[in-house]
Amino acid sequence: MLTDRTDTRATLWRVASGQHGYFTAAQALKAGYSYQAQRYHAQRGNWLPVDRGIYRFREFTDLPASEDAHLVRWCLWSRGRAVASHTTALSIHDLGIANPSQIHLTVPRNFRQKDAAVILHRAELTPDEIEDRAGYRVTAPVRAIAECAAAGTEQDLLDSAVAEVLERGVAMRRQLLHAAETLGPRAELGVERALATRTKHGVHDTGSPSNSRTTKEH
Repeated sequence: MLTDRTDTRATLWRVASGQHGYFTAAQALKAGYSYQAQRYHAQRGNWLPVDRGIYRFREFTDLPASEDAHLVRWCLWSRGRAVASHTTALSIHDLGIANPSQIHLTVPRNFRQKDAAVILHRAELTPDEIEDRAGYRVTAPVRAIAECAAAGTEQDLLDSAVAEVLERGVAMRRQLLHAAETLGPRAELGVERALATRTKHGVHDTGSPSNSRTTKEH
Protein backbone atom coordinates (compact mmCIF):
# COMPACT_ATOMS: atom_id res chain seq x y z
CA MET A 1 0.00 0.00 0.00
CA LEU A 2 1.06 3.58 -0.70
CA THR A 3 0.58 4.54 2.94
CA ASP A 4 2.90 1.76 4.05
CA ARG A 5 5.60 2.89 1.63
CA THR A 6 5.21 6.48 2.80
CA ASP A 7 5.49 5.45 6.44
CA THR A 8 8.54 3.34 5.68
CA ARG A 9 10.27 6.24 3.95
CA ALA A 10 9.34 8.64 6.75
CA THR A 11 10.83 6.28 9.32
CA LEU A 12 14.12 6.01 7.45
CA TRP A 13 14.14 9.74 6.70
CA ARG A 14 13.94 10.53 10.41
CA VAL A 15 16.98 8.35 11.06
CA ALA A 16 18.95 9.80 8.15
CA SER A 17 18.07 13.38 9.03
CA GLY A 18 20.05 13.04 12.24
CA GLN A 19 22.98 11.70 10.24
CA HIS A 20 23.29 14.34 7.49
CA GLY A 21 21.29 12.10 5.16
CA TYR A 22 23.43 8.98 5.60
CA PHE A 23 22.09 5.60 6.68
CA THR A 24 23.12 1.97 6.64
CA ALA A 25 21.55 -1.02 4.94
CA ALA A 26 20.76 -2.36 8.42
CA GLN A 27 18.92 0.85 9.33
CA ALA A 28 16.98 0.71 6.06
CA LEU A 29 16.06 -2.91 6.71
CA LYS A 30 14.83 -2.00 10.19
CA ALA A 31 12.73 0.80 8.72
CA GLY A 32 11.02 -1.68 6.40
CA TYR A 33 13.09 -1.78 3.20
CA SER A 34 13.99 -5.28 2.02
CA TYR A 35 17.41 -5.77 0.42
CA GLN A 36 15.63 -6.03 -2.92
CA ALA A 37 13.95 -2.65 -2.31
CA GLN A 38 17.31 -1.19 -1.31
CA ARG A 39 18.89 -2.28 -4.59
CA TYR A 40 15.95 -0.77 -6.47
CA HIS A 41 16.35 2.65 -4.83
CA ALA A 42 20.12 2.62 -5.36
CA GLN A 43 19.69 1.70 -9.05
CA ARG A 44 17.05 4.39 -9.53
CA GLY A 45 19.31 7.03 -7.98
CA ASN A 46 16.99 7.73 -5.06
CA TRP A 47 19.76 6.59 -2.73
CA LEU A 48 23.41 7.25 -3.42
CA PRO A 49 25.74 4.37 -2.54
CA VAL A 50 28.58 5.76 -0.41
CA ASP A 51 30.33 2.62 0.79
CA ARG A 52 29.49 -1.01 1.23
CA GLY A 53 26.17 -1.06 3.06
CA ILE A 54 26.04 2.76 3.41
CA TYR A 55 23.73 5.08 1.47
CA ARG A 56 22.71 8.72 1.43
CA PHE A 57 19.42 10.27 0.40
CA ARG A 58 19.95 12.13 -2.87
CA GLU A 59 18.10 15.19 -1.54
CA PHE A 60 20.85 15.90 0.98
CA THR A 61 23.44 16.41 -1.76
CA ASP A 62 21.45 19.44 -2.94
CA LEU A 63 21.73 21.15 0.45
CA PRO A 64 24.63 23.45 1.45
CA ALA A 65 27.55 21.23 2.37
CA SER A 66 28.30 20.87 6.08
CA GLU A 67 32.00 20.68 6.89
CA ASP A 68 31.58 17.71 9.18
CA ALA A 69 28.88 15.75 7.32
CA HIS A 70 31.44 13.33 5.89
CA LEU A 71 32.37 12.24 9.42
CA VAL A 72 28.96 10.60 9.78
CA ARG A 73 29.89 8.26 6.93
CA TRP A 74 32.94 7.07 8.87
CA CYS A 75 30.97 6.64 12.07
CA LEU A 76 28.54 4.38 10.19
CA TRP A 77 31.43 2.60 8.47
CA SER A 78 32.84 1.74 11.91
CA ARG A 79 29.42 0.73 13.23
CA GLY A 80 29.58 3.58 15.70
CA ARG A 81 32.93 2.60 17.18
CA ALA A 82 35.13 5.31 15.67
CA VAL A 83 35.61 8.74 17.25
CA ALA A 84 37.00 11.70 15.30
CA SER A 85 40.27 12.61 17.00
CA HIS A 86 43.69 14.27 16.87
CA THR A 87 43.95 17.14 14.35
CA THR A 88 40.53 16.23 12.95
CA ALA A 89 39.07 16.89 16.40
CA LEU A 90 40.96 20.19 16.71
CA SER A 91 39.48 21.26 13.37
CA ILE A 92 35.96 20.29 14.49
CA HIS A 93 36.41 22.34 17.68
CA ASP A 94 37.93 25.14 15.58
CA LEU A 95 41.00 25.22 17.80
CA GLY A 96 44.20 26.74 16.47
CA ILE A 97 45.46 26.35 12.93
CA ALA A 98 44.63 22.67 12.42
CA ASN A 99 43.65 21.92 8.83
CA PRO A 100 44.25 18.18 8.40
CA SER A 101 44.40 16.71 4.92
CA GLN A 102 43.40 13.28 6.25
CA ILE A 103 40.75 12.11 8.68
CA HIS A 104 41.96 10.85 12.04
CA LEU A 105 39.79 8.38 13.96
CA THR A 106 40.35 6.69 17.29
CA VAL A 107 38.99 3.15 17.48
CA PRO A 108 39.06 0.39 20.13
CA ARG A 109 42.18 -1.78 20.19
CA ASN A 110 40.31 -4.80 18.81
CA PHE A 111 38.95 -2.87 15.81
CA ARG A 112 39.87 -4.71 12.59
CA GLN A 113 38.49 -2.66 9.70
CA LYS A 114 40.83 -0.59 7.54
CA ASP A 115 40.49 2.05 4.85
CA ALA A 116 43.22 4.03 3.12
CA ALA A 117 41.13 7.20 3.38
CA VAL A 118 41.47 7.43 7.18
CA ILE A 119 44.25 7.25 9.77
CA LEU A 120 43.31 4.98 12.66
CA HIS A 121 44.58 5.36 16.23
CA ARG A 122 43.82 2.69 18.80
CA ALA A 123 42.87 3.58 22.36
CA GLU A 124 40.15 2.98 24.90
CA LEU A 125 38.44 6.33 25.47
CA THR A 126 36.44 7.20 28.57
CA PRO A 127 33.02 8.89 28.35
CA ASP A 128 34.38 12.23 29.59
CA GLU A 129 36.90 12.24 26.73
CA ILE A 130 34.16 12.13 24.07
CA GLU A 131 31.57 14.64 22.87
CA ASP A 132 28.50 13.87 20.75
CA ARG A 133 27.75 15.61 17.48
CA ALA A 134 24.99 15.11 14.88
CA GLY A 135 25.61 11.54 13.75
CA TYR A 136 29.17 11.10 15.00
CA ARG A 137 31.44 11.55 18.02
CA VAL A 138 34.62 13.55 18.59
CA THR A 139 37.26 13.64 21.30
CA ALA A 140 36.86 16.54 23.73
CA PRO A 141 39.20 19.56 23.32
CA VAL A 142 41.57 18.66 26.16
CA ARG A 143 41.90 15.07 24.97
CA ALA A 144 42.37 16.21 21.37
CA ILE A 145 45.28 18.46 22.35
CA ALA A 146 46.92 15.75 24.44
CA GLU A 147 46.61 13.09 21.75
CA CYS A 148 48.02 15.46 19.14
CA ALA A 149 51.01 16.12 21.39
CA ALA A 150 51.47 12.38 21.93
CA ALA A 151 51.43 11.82 18.16
CA GLY A 152 54.17 14.39 17.60
CA THR A 153 52.04 17.03 15.92
CA GLU A 154 53.89 20.20 14.90
CA GLN A 155 54.57 22.45 17.89
CA ASP A 156 53.12 25.60 16.32
CA LEU A 157 49.81 23.77 15.85
CA LEU A 158 49.83 22.72 19.50
CA ASP A 159 50.76 26.24 20.59
CA SER A 160 47.79 27.72 18.74
CA ALA A 161 45.33 25.09 20.03
CA VAL A 162 46.47 25.47 23.64
CA ALA A 163 46.26 29.26 23.40
CA GLU A 164 42.69 29.16 22.12
CA VAL A 165 41.39 26.53 24.52
CA LEU A 166 42.70 28.63 27.43
CA GLU A 167 41.46 31.94 26.02
CA ARG A 168 37.97 30.53 25.60
CA GLY A 169 37.94 29.21 29.14
CA VAL A 170 37.24 25.68 27.97
CA ALA A 171 40.00 24.24 30.17
CA MET A 172 42.72 25.20 32.64
CA ARG A 173 46.45 24.56 32.47
CA ARG A 174 46.28 21.79 35.07
CA GLN A 175 43.66 19.93 33.03
CA LEU A 176 45.85 20.05 29.93
CA LEU A 177 48.87 18.85 31.91
CA HIS A 178 46.89 16.02 33.50
CA ALA A 179 45.54 14.83 30.15
CA ALA A 180 49.04 14.92 28.67
CA GLU A 181 50.47 13.02 31.64
CA THR A 182 48.10 10.12 31.01
CA LEU A 183 49.41 9.78 27.43
CA GLY A 184 53.12 9.76 28.23
CA PRO A 185 56.31 11.85 28.10
CA ARG A 186 55.94 12.96 24.48
CA ALA A 187 52.49 14.38 25.16
CA GLU A 188 53.72 16.07 28.34
CA LEU A 189 56.63 17.71 26.52
CA GLY A 190 54.43 19.06 23.72
CA VAL A 191 51.85 20.54 26.09
CA GLU A 192 54.48 21.95 28.45
CA ARG A 193 56.21 23.67 25.54
CA ALA A 194 52.90 25.17 24.39
CA LEU A 195 52.19 26.48 27.88
CA ALA A 196 55.74 27.84 28.18
CA THR A 197 55.32 29.69 24.89
CA ARG A 198 52.13 31.27 26.18
CA THR A 199 53.83 32.34 29.40
CA LYS A 200 56.79 33.70 27.41
CA HIS A 201 54.37 35.95 25.57
CA GLY A 202 53.26 37.39 28.89
CA VAL A 203 49.91 35.62 29.21
CA HIS A 204 49.01 34.22 32.62
CA ASP A 205 45.89 32.08 32.81
CA THR A 206 43.71 32.16 35.89
CA GLY A 207 40.18 31.22 36.80
CA SER A 208 38.00 28.23 36.03
CA PRO A 209 36.90 26.87 32.68
CA SER A 210 33.53 27.99 31.40
CA ASN A 211 30.59 25.59 31.37
CA SER A 212 30.04 26.01 27.64
CA ARG A 213 31.59 23.55 25.27
CA THR A 214 33.49 24.67 22.23
CA THR A 215 31.65 23.81 19.03
CA LYS A 216 32.25 24.64 15.41
CA GLU A 217 29.52 26.74 13.89
CA HIS A 218 27.59 25.15 11.07
